[in-house]
Amino acid sequence: MTNLVLKNVRVVDPAAGRDETADIVIRDGVIQEDSASSRGLTVINADGLLAAPGFWDVHVHFRDPGNTSAETLQTGAAAAAAGGFIRVVTMPNTNPAGDSPAWVREQAEADLPVKILPSACITRGRQGQKIADLAALAAAGAAAFTDDGATVADAALMRAAMTIAAKLRRPVMDHAVLPDIAGSGMIRDCPLARLLGLPLFPPEAETEAVARDIGLCRETGCATHIQHISCAASVEAIRSARAAGLPVTGEASPHHLALAVEDVPGDDGNYRMNPPLGNRADVRALRDGVLDGTLTLFATDHAPHTPETKNHGFLRAAFGVIGLETAVGVTWRVMVAEEGMTVTDWVARWTLGPAALLRQPAPMLAVSSLADLVLLDTRTPWQVNPGTFRSLSRNTPFAGWTLPARAVMTVCQGRTTFCDM
Repeated sequence: MTNLVLKNVRVVDPAAGRDETADIVIRDGVIQEDSASSRGLTVINADGLLAAPGFWDVHVHFRDPGNTSAETLQTGAAAAAAGGFIRVVTMPNTNPAGDSPAWVREQAEADLPVKILPSACITRGRQGQKIADLAALAAAGAAAFTDDGATVADAALMRAAMTIAAKLRRPVMDHAVLPDIAGSGMIRDCPLARLLGLPLFPPEAETEAVARDIGLCRETGCATHIQHISCAASVEAIRSARAAGLPVTGEASPHHLALAVEDVPGDDGNYRMNPPLGNRADVRALRDGVLDGTLTLFATDHAPHTPETKNHGFLRAAFGVIGLETAVGVTWRVMVAEEGMTVTDWVARWTLGPAALLRQPAPMLAVSSLADLVLLDTRTPWQVNPGTFRSLSRNTPFAGWTLPARAVMTVCQGRTTFCDM
């Protein structure tokens, strides 16, 4: 267990309304009063560093079981700890799919440097045909339900599943892309797409799915979360739904906040993701949605792939990018440095927003509680080198970027799980 004192650290704790310089004392993994004796503790001069409750990511893929050459529970958890995360929600699009209580328990009970709060399938085998045993999955520890990687296209089936989920007090998280509209689309309309002759992804594939989900939320009362939003119209639909009092939330991923389709440098599979990058107007709308609280949380959609499936052009590359080890730096750069977002609000998008979605207690640095915290260096720029990642995969569009912030220590449930100081 961790035994240390962080001296003169900037403490940013949105739940407690704190943004101040103070000492944090941790003895046997438990946060103590500032006045506690430092005897037997490692004292770190943290002047200029920032301490916050450990970060949560509600959207990660660890590929375990089924594709452990791309990621395992162990390597995904190591990447999460290196990124400053102490809780992650794993997606059930594994092989076999996460539609059984045994799968949920295996994820939730794994002894790792990050605590997994697994999501489970909405439908059996993620096939979109029959509803999984949601009650049994919830009893086993499923934090949410999703068929991520695909939406449940049958509206009647989705309505029935959301009715059950509402009774179980679990959110439904949707990869909101209607397959009949998306077709084989893989990129939004832009000069590069036309130059390469790539199949176009109509924005309506997302926006109509979002509108449908909001309508089902209104009918069922189920907490409804839209994953990896990429379109301006989706942001506006969520804004209107929340203004009407509906329990609708949405997530902004670092890549959709930082990059527009106009920024894609060429026929590079590291820029292929689902949904694809929006245009500059979409990026502006996403950032505004984060700033005004329409989008209450960030999430990485960490999606590892092997070089054999990713190091191709758009037509042959798999969908998805990794993000756990760059999320802090990218979101700080685009939202704090470029957009002027307050640090307290930025921390809240990584802590309070995810916990509220999952109906978990607000993360905070509370005295007498097991320490769950991240220590950040926001003064020393660093360059992204995928060769140093803890993740098994390297599929990132941010290679070579200089970022202004990174995690230098992570403490999860009283244990130091990452330190690079």
